[in-house]
Amino acid sequence: MPPTVTSRLRFPAFGFRLPAFAGVLGRVPAPLADAAPAAVLFVAMLVERLGAAGRIGSRMPYALVLTVLLALPVAVRRRAPLTAYLVGTLALTVEAQFVSPSPVSPYANLLGAYAVGRYGGPGRAGWGAPLVVAGIAGYFTGQDVAVVMPAGFLALWLAVWAYGYADAHRLAEQAVERRRARDELLAEERTRIAREVHDLVGHSLNLMLVQAGAARRLIDRTPGRSRELLVEIERTGNDALGELDRVLGLLRGSAPRLPDGAPPAEPGTVELPSLAERMGRAGLAVALHRDAPPLPPEQDRCAYRVIQEALTNVLRHSGAGQATVRITGRPDGTLIEVADDGSGPPPGHRPGRGLTGIAERAARLNGTARHGPGPNGGFLVRVVLPAGGER
Repeated sequence: MPPTVTSRLRFPAFGFRLPAFAGVLGRVPAPLADAAPAAVLFVAMLVERLGAAGRIGSRMPYALVLTVLLALPVAVRRRAPLTAYLVGTLALTVEAQFVSPSPVSPYANLLGAYAVGRYGGPGRAGWGAPLVVAGIAGYFTGQDVAVVMPAGFLALWLAVWAYGYADAHRLAEQAVERRRARDELLAEERTRIAREVHDLVGHSLNLMLVQAGAARRLIDRTPGRSRELLVEIERTGNDALGELDRVLGLLRGSAPRLPDGAPPAEPGTVELPSLAERMGRAGLAVALHRDAPPLPPEQDRCAYRVIQEALTNVLRHSGAGQATVRITGRPDGTLIEVADDGSGPPPGHRPGRGLTGIAERAARLNGTARHGPGPNGGFLVRVVLPAGGER
């Protein structure tokens, strides 16, 4: 099926966009849109040639053939712009030199000049200028006219060709910018989903590993406690699968929906007590302190993921028994701190994917993230989300 024009029509000569008349023009096939100005010009040239039959005389058959050769290139000017312009220019020159100059025919050639610049492409569009000069010279050769007339025609033809050339260059730059913007958005989305998957899988698997290790150590001494830990592992795994299905649904475009049709909300700081409870069952006591107003939605989700990842790192690496989470409101934004009473960073410590993800989340909201030894030992993660930093 040929491409169609559905919402706006481009005026074939110079690319001006006109509103489409819905319900009247409907879906116009591209070949028909290209042929329409050719048909209009053909009728206009034919009427003019027939009206000048007395002046043309016996040369009328040649005039009619040249009329066809002038109109046909207009219909194919987009698909073969250089060839169409060459044919149209030769026909116009022959008509002017051997039949009779027509006041209508040059308009068909003018459309061709624009088409060479607009649709000729980087290699062929540059031929437009010398072809215009040659065509104007051939058209006016032997005619008794003031020099200002061919000079004016040459200026107009070159201006129209240059406009088409500039239009093509502008549209090419816009296409490059659109591709660049699309690639940047895709890269940002991939990074965001990678962070989500890392935080989700890393947190859940680490929690399950700690619980499984504790259950293994206690299975002989306290079977009841081991049973509780196994139940908690099952619950953590089910929660992780649900979250993973939500994240992967974003990739497939088929994320699960709530009964009202909205996607399920991502976890926010309201879920911190549940997170602290899960950490407590895994052996890390978490104290929550909040002295900050409710955060904007994106900052709220960011704060939860930052705290989740920081506590997962505490559980996995520090050997700490207690961690403290503080969310503090400040005039310039919100301060988030996660500190533990563990052994602190080892010599030569370098941030891994978790800490890097925390920094990326903060930077995405124009915030900052720092980490290192705490003032009283242990490890400290400190994130500042600025007021109005959500975007």
